[in-house]
Amino acid sequence: MPILYGLFGILRGIVTLVFKCRYKLSFEGKENIPKDGGYVYASNHRSYFDPVFITLPVRTFMSYMAKEELFHKNIFFTLLIKMMGAFPVERGKGDMGVIDAAIKKLEKKRNLVIFPEGTRSYTGKVGRGKTGVALIAAKAQRDVIPVGIIFDGPKLKPGAKVVVKFGKPIKAAELAISENPDPRELKALKLKIMSAITELVEGDTTNASDVSSKEITENE
Repeated sequence: MPILYGLFGILRGIVTLVFKCRYKLSFEGKENIPKDGGYVYASNHRSYFDPVFITLPVRTFMSYMAKEELFHKNIFFTLLIKMMGAFPVERGKGDMGVIDAAIKKLEKKRNLVIFPEGTRSYTGKVGRGKTGVALIAAKAQRDVIPVGIIFDGPKLKPGAKVVVKFGKPIKAAELAISENPDPRELKALKLKIMSAITELVEGDTTNASDVSSKEITENE
């Protein structure tokens, strides 16, 4: 295990150097990053490099959900994403299997990175998000670290200014749910998380709060 941690540190240092040369990369709120593992990092989604941006200042191991198809591209790519902590998610399969796999990662003290929007945003605005992040955090009883990734333009370009903001943890006690939660419960928790992300990205959650109140009353 010490060797693994050493390799992880060396790799992170190399990647940090490469990314800081390629982008004008800065981090805010690093004091909000826990020193141990087993936390949910919930972030907005802007580019394929988002998992790397989030990982660089974190000193503990991370896990990510990745489309099952990515594990069949070629053996080298498969080994790479597995080394980065990715685990496959099959589309069309039951959500509980994915949630159980995610909870097991957290129980092993690995951090879990989730992009609740489910797809990349090309406008920079934060979308509504899905309730899976709330269900995972609540069932595992883990704190959530909201993350905001900010850069101009619809796509990430070399030389772009990238700011990664880490917000104050949302405590597990604030994400408690009943044994058999109904959709309204999960929406309320999800909206708490999405509002925290939106505040980091857009600086003002007034509009998000308006949308949130409306969304809770809607039937999906």
